[in-house]
Amino acid sequence: MSKIIKVIIPAYNEEGSIGKVIAEIPEIVSEIIVVDNNSSDATAKVAKNAGATVLFQPNAGYGNACLKGMEYISEEKIKPDILVFLDGDYSDYPSEMLKIIAPIIEKNVDFVVGARVRSLRENGSMTFPQRFGNKLATKLMRLFFNSTFTDLGPFRAIKYEKLLQLNMQDKTYGWTVEMQLKVLKKKFTYVEVPVKYRNRIGVSKVSGTVKGTIFAGIKILTWIFKYSFKK
Repeated sequence: MSKIIKVIIPAYNEEGSIGKVIAEIPEIVSEIIVVDNNSSDATAKVAKNAGATVLFQPNAGYGNACLKGMEYISEEKIKPDILVFLDGDYSDYPSEMLKIIAPIIEKNVDFVVGARVRSLRENGSMTFPQRFGNKLATKLMRLFFNSTFTDLGPFRAIKYEKLLQLNMQDKTYGWTVEMQLKVLKKKFTYVEVPVKYRNRIGVSKVSGTVKGTIFAGIKILTWIFKYSFKK
């Protein structure tokens, strides 16, 4: 029996990239859900023309967009077996989704993160704040939870039933680390899969600004320390 796979793509002002992302998603995916996070450009129009289901989330925040996508899926009659999260800036390679979902399909793993390893990254694709933040966060997770995570990469896949058990809450930049921390706390099985990573189209809303970088760092550390002392 084939798995039902759906994709959620949070998008804010990604008209120059979202069409490329959608076009390269493997045909095995049954529905591509783009959540327009109150864009001021033609992101929604481009995504719709490319064949995606387009939702509108006026409240800013990466987590808000992801939660909107999950709310939509919860109201559908047919639920997915696997849910994939992917950014809309074309920094990841959508065709590698088959690598991301393979451990779930073939080995019954609960959760998979696409790890942006140095050898597969394009020069300049990850800023110093991104690299530093990833290193600090994953080292703290290793220290407190004996984790083997090396990245907080946004390209990830999870069994839908497991995702519901995580009761995701973060509405902004802490979404990715919240998911990984809750996977660790619930002792779900997980692996990382090395993926390629390139310079994004457009300017990053997080690492591209001082405010975004600082806020993202605070959110990540807050989640880690919150769970470190939570029984």
